[in-house]
Parts: sequence; C-alpha cells; structure tokens
Amino acid sequence: NVETLTLEYYKKNQKESDPLWVDITDIFQGNLNVFDILEKFEAKNDSAEVSKDMQKLIYNNITSIDRIKDREFIEQIIPAKANIKEAIDIFYIVNASGVNLTDAELALAQISGYWSKAREEFKEKLEELKARGWVFSLDFIVFILLAVTHQQGSKMSKLHSADNKENIQKAWKILKDRVLDYTCNLLQSQAYVDHRDEINSVYALIPIITYVYQKPDHKLSEEEINKVIKWFYYSQVRFRYISQLPQKLDKDIGIVSKSENPFDELLNLIEAERPLEIKPSEFVGRNIAHPLFSLMRWYFKSKGAVCLGTGLKLQQNMGEKYSLERDHIFAYARLKNSRDENDEVYYDMDDRFDYSLAQELTNRAILTLDANRAKSDMNAHAFLTSVKKKYPNALSLQCIPENEELWKIENYKEFLQKRREILAEELNYYLNNISITTDVKTEISLEELIQSGEHGFIEFKSTMRWNVREAKVDKKMEEIIIKTISAFSNAQGGKLLIGVADSGEILGLQ
Repeated sequence: NVETLTLEYYKKNQKESDPLWVDITDIFQGNLNVFDILEKFEAKNDSAEVSKDMQKLIYNNITSIDRIKDREFIEQIIPAKANIKEAIDIFYIVNASGVNLTDAELALAQISGYWSKAREEFKEKLEELKARGWVFSLDFIVFILLAVTHQQGSKMSKLHSADNKENIQKAWKILKDRVLDYTCNLLQSQAYVDHRDEINSVYALIPIITYVYQKPDHKLSEEEINKVIKWFYYSQVRFRYISQLPQKLDKDIGIVSKSENPFDELLNLIEAERPLEIKPSEFVGRNIAHPLFSLMRWYFKSKGAVCLGTGLKLQQNMGEKYSLERDHIFAYARLKNSRDENDEVYYDMDDRFDYSLAQELTNRAILTLDANRAKSDMNAHAFLTSVKKKYPNALSLQCIPENEELWKIENYKEFLQKRREILAEELNYYLNNISITTDVKTEISLEELIQSGEHGFIEFKSTMRWNVREAKVDKKMEEIIIKTISAFSNAQGGKLLIGVADSGEILGLQ
C-alpha cells in the first residue's frame, strides 16, 4: 500500500478495488510511477483531485521502496559439495542476526552438525519419558548436556565446537540409560511428583540431574535424596528460577559440581533472597496455578491422603493421562449466588478480591475424575459430612478443618482462614523435617540480589531521605521507607535495598 507502506500477499478483490495497492515487483522493475497511481485513483473516484500532500507521500514511499535495490546484502554461497557442518555454520550466522532462535536451539543445530543422529536420539528418549508423564523439550536436553559436560547453565557456545562430540555422546549414553530415568523415578517415588505438569520450574531438575550424573554409580544415598527433595520443594514455592535463569543455573551448577554439601548451600541461597517459612497470609487469593498448590498436593500424597469421594489413595503413577482433579470444596456456583445481610451477591467476578477468594487454592480438594463428577456443585456441608462418615480420616489427610460450623456457606471466609493456618503449620513442619540442613556459609552478593529484580521479598528504593529531583533533604522520602519496612513486617518479611533504582541501576548513597 503506497500510502501506508503495509505489505501483504496479493488479494484480488482488494488490489482491483483500491488503486493504492500495487505490486511491489512493478516498482522494482520500473513499471510503475506516481502518475500511474494518480490516474487510477482519479478514475476510480470520478476525477477527484488528489491533494498535493498525498501526491508527495505516494512519491516518497515509491522512492523508498525502489531504494531497497541499492542496499548491499551479504551473500554466502554453500558449495554443492559442502558438508553438513558447513551448512550448519551458515544456518547459525543467518539465525544469529535474523529470526531469533534460542541459544539452546542454535547449540542443538551445531551439535547436529557434528553428530548427525543427535536430534533423533534425543527425541526418541523424550517420547519414552513423555509416555510416563514427563514432557520435556529439546532445549531442556541441551541445558542438561551443557551442565554435565561443562558445568555451565548459560554459555551455550561451549557446545558449538566439534571437539565436544565424544564427550557429548558419552554423557548422553549415561543420561539416556541411567540418569534421566533415575531422576524421574526419584521424584515420583520420594517427592510424590507424578508428572511434569505438577512442576512450576522444570529447570530445577538440572542441578539434580547434574548431581546424580557426577556420582560414581549415578545413585544417591537416603540422606542425599532427602536433601535434594527439600531443596526441590523450596525451589518451586520460592520461585528460584523465575528470573535470571542462565545466571542462577551457572551459580547452582557450580555449587553442585564443587561443594561437599551442595543442596545445603543451594537452600541457603534461596533463603538469602526469600524467607523459607510459609505464612498463612501467603495463601490469600492464590489460585491453583501457584506452586503452593503443587506443594500441598505432594504433601497430601506423602501422608497417604485419599480421594474424598472414593477413598482411593492419591499417590499413583498415572503418566500423561492422570486423572486427579482439583475440585472446589465450596462450589463456585453456590458461592456466587450467596448473599449477605444486605442482599448483595458475594464472590461475583466484578469484585476481583472476593472472586479470588472463591478460587483460592485453600478451597480445593483433590478428587479422582469420577468422584468430582459425582460431587458436582453439592453443598459443602452436605458433601463434607458424607465424606467424614464414609472415610473418617480423609478430611484431616487433606488438611480440611473438621469444625462443622465452618462448612456453612456463611462461614466461608472463616473456613479459608482456618485451612490456611493448618496448611502453613503442617507444610512448614513437613519441609523442616525432610532432612537436617547443615549450616553452610553461602555467599550471595548484592549484585546477584539486585539482578534477581524486585519481587514480594525484595524491594528497591533510590533514596532514603534525599529528594533527587529537588536536591534537598525531604522527610517524605523517609515516610516511604518506613511504610515499606512496615509492609514487610506485616507480611512475610523481606529485604529493602536503598540506593537502587526500580530498574536495578545502582545509584549509591552519597
């Protein structure tokens, strides 16, 4: 379109009805100029004159398009007898400055250049794991190879050289035949993770896989397993890999490769950024997408919890077609139709906070598919009463308050608060007692803290009492600092860094 410079594929009706749409090839070949377009435009619009500004715009646009021919484009010829590595090199150059592939995708292309069967072997193993519920990507495999062969999480270029071929093939055989299966089985049997969908950040598996890989027999002791699981749980609920993934993997893999107590150190790293203790307030408004829900489910399985409708144990290897569901204890259909003393509707979607309470993960129970269908939107009091009668221990195994007064819909918020308290107490006890953590000194620099960015437990403030804009002392600045400290104190705690801009730029305190 010579007015807007929009570029589209040929559309017959559009091109014939609008003279401003032209074939770009006609411009390149000199078969079209501004006067041709103006004639068609005036004929189409009953000899209406085109304004001078419009004429100038069309002329300038056609000229801009035609100048494309004057640009220099780099050419690289692939000889007819080129080997696959030479073709891969050119593929890499094109993608490095053209369509942006991930570093892992580019590394995989280079690996395929010097090991032609690599992609095929990786995909075969991925299909095997997928059938058991562990769905991983090719990128994930490349990260693992980088970790076990170079003890790195970021520098994918280390895999580009053909010198890697022998080491990668040897590493892959160990990973394929022993380590990947062992790690998945460990998580299923000891951490109660039945499939990939239960994991918030799959990259937490890379330090674990690296640790197993470097063991002489590729197996862990009971104590080592417990420490790995404890760290894994905290890596999920404390979002270890939510930001700065490559840098954090570098740090964590380095510790795994060198430390005598790696998972004690890794746990201390998490604690340096975020407090480990889970507070009841953390559950408020959190839905099932939050990793606290996954932790809750793993804990239920560890206790031998059962489905509230069938009495069947929740822990089972169901693979990709798992059939556990997350049902509302207080059915949303009933909550949104409940009314207060002023006859106003509760929990409507228009009230974002109340709606989040209706969807809160503490209003969820784990049921099998059949039990969920049978329950439907049954009244919570009736449902929980029948569960208590059929399966007396089922409610306590899923941390559901047994005070029947709390099962009434008018006491829904009190029910949530009580369940939050039960869950926080039991989850903290469970996590604390999985293993005894050695007090290992772990260094985390201020720079690393700042790189992780602001989140619920870290906040940046540019200044404490100096107004940067007005260049003078300003008491209002101090009030902002005090409010932040108060907010942390009333929640789960946190770290306040003064002298750092919101963007992470270090300003200092001078």
